Amino acid sequence: MKRFLIGSLVVVAALAVVAYAFRGPLTMRVMEKVVAQRMSANLLDQLPDGLHVGLCGAGSPLPDPLRSGPCTAIIAGDRVFLVDAGTGSSRVLGQMQIPHANVEAILLTHFHSDHIDGLGEMLLQIWVNGGRTEPTPLIGPTGVEEIAAGVNAAYAQDHRYRVAHHGEDVVPDSGGGATAIPFPQPAVGEGAVLLDDGGLRITAFRVDHEPVDPAVGYRFDYRGRSVVVSGDTKQSANLEHFAAGTDLLVHEALAPQLVAVMTASAEAAHRPRLAKITRDILSYHTTPVEAAASAQTAGARHLLFSHIVPPLPLASMDALFLEGVPDAYAGPVTLGRDGTFVSLPAGSAEIVVEERL
Repeated sequence: MKRFLIGSLVVVAALAVVAYAFRGPLTMRVMEKVVAQRMSANLLDQLPDGLHVGLCGAGSPLPDPLRSGPCTAIIAGDRVFLVDAGTGSSRVLGQMQIPHANVEAILLTHFHSDHIDGLGEMLLQIWVNGGRTEPTPLIGPTGVEEIAAGVNAAYAQDHRYRVAHHGEDVVPDSGGGATAIPFPQPAVGEGAVLLDDGGLRITAFRVDHEPVDPAVGYRFDYRGRSVVVSGDTKQSANLEHFAAGTDLLVHEALAPQLVAVMTASAEAAHRPRLAKITRDILSYHTTPVEAAASAQTAGARHLLFSHIVPPLPLASMDALFLEGVPDAYAGPVTLGRDGTFVSLPAGSAEIVVEERL
């Protein structure tokens, strides 16, 4: 036995020496396989027909290691739409294996910086990966024209460099940037139908994010399944109206008792400006319990929290964030993070939730 153990240790040591000596080639082989898999991966090829929702950004302006800037990917059949494009969302979209080339349009809920500060990177990846010959549609309430013009101006020099370096065949000059498609903010009780084609209907509706105006949410209906994305809002009766009977309500939420800890810490650190901001944000967001109550009123079949405030770096904080939610809403609840993915197959009542990161 002793000889066997010694012999085994010698073999293991020899293998370790060989592995170390050939670590470069071995690492290269692993890299080749991983890159090949990622280059060919396309989540859309794996999905049944239906509506699918992926959080390509479940966070807020506050840094959160689990959540990038606001972004929700909506997949209807083989069509892909994005709602907002916050910081880091383009990279999360790629990690989720949702090809940028398949993004048909980006819809903005409002023009707060955290919902648009990832647009430059997102538009670049859509253009380069898709070989677009026309700019990406940027859909939003009136005022989206300024956003499109601003991001196009900011990336104008980069645009010229890309075309000069890679050529028109790879990055057509006509396809970079965004083209604004504005719509008037609908009145309370009225919806603006933005698309009704191929079984997919997209409807915009007003929400309450004062003093931010305009601000809208979106409802997607496809083959008997539906998703509502709240955008940033206080608890809204109008949202509850347009979310009536939806399969999935993706709702923003801010936990005031946790934000209060930030306010107290800012005051203790003699940072009055930050303390003022953390007090102010309480006035135009929805608490988790309020969002749960809205889901209950609307008869939503599943509630997915996104735009999470404050960050929740510790798993033990999740329960604090969700405190009181089960008392307000009888259905299933998911606390979103980057990569949270919900499938609503057509012709079914099934709701499948998974984490893709």
